[in-house]
Amino acid sequence: MHRDWDEDRLERAALALPELPWEVIAGRLEQITISILRFDARLEASGLAAGWQSRCDMTEAVRALILDGHLVDVGDLVLHDAGMDVRHPTHELTRAAAALKARRTAMARKAPWPLSIDGLSALRGIGGVAEETSQRSKVKRPDPDDDEAYPPHANDADPWKAHFAEIDALLDRTSKVLAGETPLRKSRSHLVYDPDKDEAENEDVWLDLVKRTSHWPAVAAAAVAWNAWLDLNLYTRQPWLGLTMAASILRARGLTNHLLPLAAGFKQSKFRPQGREGAREKLEGFCQVLEEALVIATKDLDRLILACELMSRVTARTRSNSRLPGLVELFLSRPLVTVPLAAKLLKVTPKAVDLMLAQLGGALPRELTGRTRYRAWGIV
Repeated sequence: MHRDWDEDRLERAALALPELPWEVIAGRLEQITISILRFDARLEASGLAAGWQSRCDMTEAVRALILDGHLVDVGDLVLHDAGMDVRHPTHELTRAAAALKARRTAMARKAPWPLSIDGLSALRGIGGVAEETSQRSKVKRPDPDDDEAYPPHANDADPWKAHFAEIDALLDRTSKVLAGETPLRKSRSHLVYDPDKDEAENEDVWLDLVKRTSHWPAVAAAAVAWNAWLDLNLYTRQPWLGLTMAASILRARGLTNHLLPLAAGFKQSKFRPQGREGAREKLEGFCQVLEEALVIATKDLDRLILACELMSRVTARTRSNSRLPGLVELFLSRPLVTVPLAAKLLKVTPKAVDLMLAQLGGALPRELTGRTRYRAWGIV
């Protein structure tokens, strides 16, 4: 019985599963699992899950760039996301926007999808279906009177002849590629990417590891997957994606319906992987990251609940056609809100926004800038 060459290559490159002292770590894994389940249940019961996730995605994108050594202002990211840049977007801001888009893409699809080849490609922003659709829509339709605009055999009496001709041409091109007569196009520059590094093989190895740990406890599986991501050094230009994938594993395993702020937890924790830690030390380090992430997420949820209660007392006395509840939703879903941003998203005038801010009175969130020309408010 012959084995496929890809299966043999994957078996040779497969990572060995770490041997963990389950008797020692089982109790801590259970405690963290219960904490995640309790937080998720509280988040769903609060009715602020959408706003919390939106704020979390924006702040996580900023923190991810900070971990990579780049400073991005969260206000610039909020305005860039709304298409209201006050200055030309920097390279760091563009990368933060890519991280924000990746988290939103992971949340927009069902849980197991990010843990696939198509999911990885979409989160990286390459090979998207939208690009192919837009290119296809730009192609002009051929002129019905122009015979040369149609493929050969298109106007023959036999309607299947053209289809069979296209299939034969496709098979012929495929045979030449497999035989090495037609080299595959290299779309990546060696000035940017390492030619000796096979990212496709590393993707297969990492996905195979995720599959082999699918029967493990969710926290342990996410920890092993994250450490394997670091060991394989996947996507050096997108180092923040590893923590997003670890959060996606927790979501796929049913512990939570959201993406936890693991970048914030990693920034707050004292664990910094050096590559020489043992399996138990790596797992304990990831547990520290999760614990800090839950503390930060809980504090942010407490702030949202308190601010929502204060502002709801004001909105309860407004008219049914008032835009004030919409302004409250903006405060609950974004780290900061400016007058031009609220005017654009609510489709009202800046003067109307000023009146609504005055109407909130003491329930108005804290002013963040303290300047007269550029004023912003946010729940902090």
